[in-house]
Order: sequence, then C-alpha cells, then structure tokens
Amino acid sequence: MLVLLPPSEGKAASGRGAPLKLESLSLPGLNDAREAVLTELVDLCAGDEDKARDVLGLSEGLRAEVAKNAGLRTAGARPAGEIYTGVLYDALDLASLEPAAKRRAARQLLVFSGLWGAVRVTDRIPSYRCSMGVRLPGLGALGTHWRAPMASVLPEAAGNGLVLDLRSSAYAAAWKPKGEVAARTATVRVLHAPTRKVVSHFNKATKGRIVRSLLTAGAAPKGPEELVTALRDLGYVVEAQAPGRPGTPWTLDVLVDEVH
Repeated sequence: MLVLLPPSEGKAASGRGAPLKLESLSLPGLNDAREAVLTELVDLCAGDEDKARDVLGLSEGLRAEVAKNAGLRTAGARPAGEIYTGVLYDALDLASLEPAAKRRAARQLLVFSGLWGAVRVTDRIPSYRCSMGVRLPGLGALGTHWRAPMASVLPEAAGNGLVLDLRSSAYAAAWKPKGEVAARTATVRVLHAPTRKVVSHFNKATKGRIVRSLLTAGAAPKGPEELVTALRDLGYVVEAQAPGRPGTPWTLDVLVDEVH
C-alpha cells in the first residue's frame, strides 16, 4: 500500500541537524526537478524580498519565511515526518506510533511538496515555504513542472498494490494515476454526515486518523474493495463508488459526525 499525503502549510523549525543532502532523498529520479526548484526558490528569496513574498503569496506577517527559504541549502534538516505539522499530522501523530507501525509509515507514506515533489516521512529536509500553487518566474507553475518527472517515477513507487490518495486538489494535479495504477487507486472524501458537506477540519483530522488506524492495525488491503472492508472493520462509515470507466480511481466517502 502506498499512501499519498498533502504537506502542511505550517512547518516545524528546521533545528540544528546536518543540512540537506539532495542525493539522500527517496525517489532519486525526481532530483533534477528538485534541484531546479530549489535553485530558483533560494535565488528568488535571496533577492528582492517583496517580489519573493508576492510570488509565494505570503502576507506581511510571514515575511520571515522568505529569509528561511533563502537559507535552505545550509539550514538544518529533520525527518519530513517531524517537519510537517497541522491538523492532519497532529491526528496522525507519527512520533507516538509503535515501532512496527513506524516502520510501515516509513515504507508506505509519501508526502507531496511544491519544493521536493514527493518525500517519504523519513527523508531529512529543512523547513520551507513553497506550495504547489506557486508559479516561479523561471520554471512557471509548479504543478506543471512536476508532472513529467512524477509520471516517470511514481508508477514504480506505487508498485503492484493499493494507492490510497489523500491529497488535496493542488497536489493531486502534480500526478494523476493512470491505467492499471488508477484502477487500484482510491481517493477519499470526508463528509460531515448530517450535511454531506466537506468541512476542512473534519477532512484533515479524519484523514490523519484513517492513516494512523491503518498503520496501527497493520492493515494491508491489496485494492480499493479490500480497503473499504478494512476501514469498516476499524469502525469507519464508508460509502464506495466504483470507477465509472476503466482506468479511473475509486471514490470513497467517509462519513463523520464529529472529530475528537
């Protein structure tokens, strides 16, 4: 099983670890594209601060993020699972998992990123600010920049098993599973049961809880139908929609009344 996650907008501080080693990151086939984004982002943020804030869509209150980006090559690096924070990652709570579940997380979780393309939670990265919706002056829209390298690398990373896609739309645009990979992919929506509407907090927290539940249980569904069974066994209320045509993902709606 491969689980695709969005990053968090807010991130923990880099800390005092050794700096980034691009060649040490998982999915080395993405490294040329990573280097291109990293170089332009660092150069942009080392120059005109107001221009950098405008390109990155940062408010005045987030001015310090520009300086942080300018120092990415020398900043300390920490495991991505410690860098990403926010509602989904608080609910997932990687640090408190038992050792076996942590090993499964290291193998199965892939976090998408405007800067790195995608990383595993054990990959060491610095804290940064660069969403997939950014359009860099030289490279253009990052969602477009990542499509070709992702298309060549991600099918191999997906292997022969289930792909559980929990990404938001901006990150989903960087790689869309096709063909037989899409047929064993399940996308998930979290709906507030009384209203049947997506509510941001319900959505993020429940996705974090789903991933934690699967990791803790050691669930190994081989396809979307087995995933539905596994989630129901774990106590989730799930409605499944099979693909309307070949080569497209399943859609699972997880219904929740409240999130604790």
